[in-house]
Amino acid sequence: MFLKIKQLFYLAYWFIGARFFGRRRPLQSVIFISDRCNLSCKHCSVYNHKNPLNKTFEQIREELQYCYDQGSRFVDFEGGEPFIWEDNGRDINDLCDLAKSMGFFSCTITTNAQKPFPNSRADSIWVSLDGYGEFHEAVRGKGTFARLEQNIATCGHKALSVNMAINTLNHTAVAQTIEYVKSNPHIQSISLNFHTPFAGTEYLALDERRRHEIIDLIIDYKRKGYPIMNSIPGLKKMKDLHFKPQCWVTNFIFTDGSRKAQCIGYEQGVCDQCGFCMAGEMSGVFNLHPGTIIAGLKLRMK
Repeated sequence: MFLKIKQLFYLAYWFIGARFFGRRRPLQSVIFISDRCNLSCKHCSVYNHKNPLNKTFEQIREELQYCYDQGSRFVDFEGGEPFIWEDNGRDINDLCDLAKSMGFFSCTITTNAQKPFPNSRADSIWVSLDGYGEFHEAVRGKGTFARLEQNIATCGHKALSVNMAINTLNHTAVAQTIEYVKSNPHIQSISLNFHTPFAGTEYLALDERRRHEIIDLIIDYKRKGYPIMNSIPGLKKMKDLHFKPQCWVTNFIFTDGSRKAQCIGYEQGVCDQCGFCMAGEMSGVFNLHPGTIIAGLKLRMK
């Protein structure tokens, strides 16, 4: 209980500094630990099968310390596929232990769930689920949905949620996927995002009309009590993207070691087509929308 109170005090201190004094310090960090992956997803530009990069334990330790010194207190490990990372006998669990020992409030792993991951010591796990059944496989390949279901069912993790990136291949399965999540006892909630048209994947981005229709559909499910992580104010902001972005709240360290103070979408000039719904959530928090604040606390304060 004392630890939770201490964390809440830090969050209040961080928010006051950012909202009222203009201090731009990250609160969460995304560290890409490898671009090795066991899939070749159609929407992905990260995997590298020819000459994959794999960070060392010590390199990741230094990156974690950098993020912590910047002010970050939440870390997400991503890939590639984080559950296939290893360095001299150490695996992703060792990275989670390291982050917590350094003072991070929580550690999250994002996985494609294509290999078993029992006994994970992450505080939360996000599984990439891009639709139900054949819709997921249209993005990630044949057999991926069955393996995902099996590994979710056997992992035993109590804080597992899924993330869907909505695109031209799976947009008709949004309702079915939300209903599937509600019926699956191994999944806590779903976060819904839209494909951002990075170079080479533009054909996967939805047009504005379909995007608006799907957001309205998601909001309707949210109001009915379905386990959707997105807040209603955050979803509404993603319709037209007419808000001041606060994407510096998350900093990124990529597999080549490069460090960015915000999403690379800014550099690639696609912010006006952003599909990362966290952008709307962060804007909602800065404007003191209760729904987004509550959603954020549920997500991070385990």
